[in-house]
Amino acid sequence: MRAPGRPFAILAGVAAIEGLVLAGYAGFDLVSVVRYGIQGPSAVSNPPAVTLQILIFALFGAGLLLVASGWWRMRRWARAPFLLVQLLALVVGVPLAQASGSVERITGVATVAVAVAGAVIALLPAVSRELGADTRA
Repeated sequence: MRAPGRPFAILAGVAAIEGLVLAGYAGFDLVSVVRYGIQGPSAVSNPPAVTLQILIFALFGAGLLLVASGWWRMRRWARAPFLLVQLLALVVGVPLAQASGSVERITGVATVAVAVAGAVIALLPAVSRELGADTRA
């Protein structure tokens, strides 16, 4: 197996960082629930809702780590789930970038920047050419 080109290494890094952040957030939520209990509005802060939230973040994180592995191996299948996650990141990042709090705003701007950069790199002609030559799909 040959080493991935620069765009694929960058895409693998972006997917891995996003995956680690999501998995880390799932762990943070789990630790918070264990240490402080379930807090917040009752409509969204109940055991089934918190459990589902933790599972969703953990599964998305694990999925992105799998996608990172696919990018590293220059696999065609990695592009579709990666682009879907970048779109979801924009859905979350744009409102955060417009928030009034500085932490939220910085997080939103960083999320949007990473999502746009990742999507642009994933759609580069060089990446498309290399993926088109990939017969291992």
